[in-house]
Amino acid sequence: MYCCRNETFIPFFAVSMSRVLYHTGMKLVYNSLLFGSCFLSLFCSGAIPRLMLRQDNSRHQLIYSKNVSHTVLCLSNASGSLLLGTINSVLEVNDGRVVENFTLTDDEDNGSACETVITLIEEFQNNYFVCGTNGKQPRCWKLDPRKSNHSDVVVEMIDGHGISPYKYSQNSLSLVVAGDLYAAAPLFLDGTSLQFRRQVGNQNQLWMYDSWITAPTFISAFVASRQEDSLNEKIYILFREKNTDRIPEADPWIARVARVCKNDKGGPKRFFQHIWTSFLKARLVCANPGESLYFNNLEDVFVLHSVDWKKSRVYALFSSNWNVTAVCIYSLAELDDIFENSTFKGYNEDIPNPRPGTCVKDSTSLPIHTMRIVRDHSEMTEWVQPIQKHAPFYISNKKYTKVAVDRVKASDEKMYNVLLLATDTGTIHKILEHDSKVFIISETRLCSGPAPVLSMKLDSGKRKLFVGYPGQMSVLDLQRCQDYNTSCEDCVLARDPYCAWTENGCSSQKGEFKIYPLVIRTHVQ
Repeated sequence: MYCCRNETFIPFFAVSMSRVLYHTGMKLVYNSLLFGSCFLSLFCSGAIPRLMLRQDNSRHQLIYSKNVSHTVLCLSNASGSLLLGTINSVLEVNDGRVVENFTLTDDEDNGSACETVITLIEEFQNNYFVCGTNGKQPRCWKLDPRKSNHSDVVVEMIDGHGISPYKYSQNSLSLVVAGDLYAAAPLFLDGTSLQFRRQVGNQNQLWMYDSWITAPTFISAFVASRQEDSLNEKIYILFREKNTDRIPEADPWIARVARVCKNDKGGPKRFFQHIWTSFLKARLVCANPGESLYFNNLEDVFVLHSVDWKKSRVYALFSSNWNVTAVCIYSLAELDDIFENSTFKGYNEDIPNPRPGTCVKDSTSLPIHTMRIVRDHSEMTEWVQPIQKHAPFYISNKKYTKVAVDRVKASDEKMYNVLLLATDTGTIHKILEHDSKVFIISETRLCSGPAPVLSMKLDSGKRKLFVGYPGQMSVLDLQRCQDYNTSCEDCVLARDPYCAWTENGCSSQKGEFKIYPLVIRTHVQ
């Protein structure tokens, strides 16, 4: 199997030692050569991991006292620790060891302990905001980790209805933006009245209009920060909902992206009070149109933010009814353009000014006509297409369940995106994205046997991926360059942008490197 680059063919999985000449006498700092001459030329898309790895080091594992079916992970910006929610407690983990154990009880139950599965952990107003099922009576706690006396750690208890689900198996999500907590959780025990709401914080509570969505499953929510234009900052919600199209060949689910203004205050008392006045939604497409293959089951989302919000990318993981998964990548600028310029589905009259969905200083003064279009025609006519229109970025017969994306500066001083995909058996695929192509660097098993990944959190600064399983939390070191340390050839062929060949062997990208120059002899067919 060969890769073609400028009509020059290079073996894909192997380069013989006769083709790699080591100039050991010339210890030159030549960072661009490794990824310029070797990495880019050898790159090719591959469906099979080049390396199958296992990480069993106990230093990278935290074993739970008992298996759990739900775990929540949160990276603390204040302490740099990982907060891990299990049953009745939140663990603060640093460098692989538990430094704090916050045990949660409901004092209002007169000492009768109810099992609480933690469903939400956020940093909120200089505290940890934690919510859980609390024996099907959802409750939230504000924890002050600065308190030296553990009895004083809980500074406030809050009703958790609409913030935490009643059962861990019910759908929910949360987001903190500028002192406000947004959440999606069912209001009722049977899982109904599931909406995305602004619940607690500096601004007033806001809800959704009931007819906007049908049987949703919320996947992710994020804010696109605009440092120079805070009025137009928007929150994006990604979810799938039941397809109301009843034709037999219609897919039962539709992937959606919705948008609301961060400063939305709701409507006036006589119309849309405590209801989003800026809510709009659009269909999110991931498909191979030429073969009429559509991936509609949105499974997970990771946003690779940029300082310029227009350059941010949304990586979305989809599954299909025929057990195939796909990754599609969206430009946030192109996504936002649909909301700014598309017509409104089912609305054929002149669009009023301000346009429905526009962010304004005071939404309570919006014209009634504008708000009625939001109420009755909130869906965009045009669909949101991925960057690659002709096909998904990546399609696999593997069943992936979680996705994270890291941005890495390699030894050639260029930036590369690395996808981290969790399979349904619990292994992690490290995948390189380059020129819209895919190469699977490795597959790593973190557990002794197959186990579902319950949660996954990337710490890009520390180059670590935290993975929650039913019985343990494992840490995948993304700079495991020792796995390619047998030779310079293995280091180069790994195509791992975290690593470079140095005079000390295959090493992580830290500090100064002395790169041995390499010459790749190519064969032209």
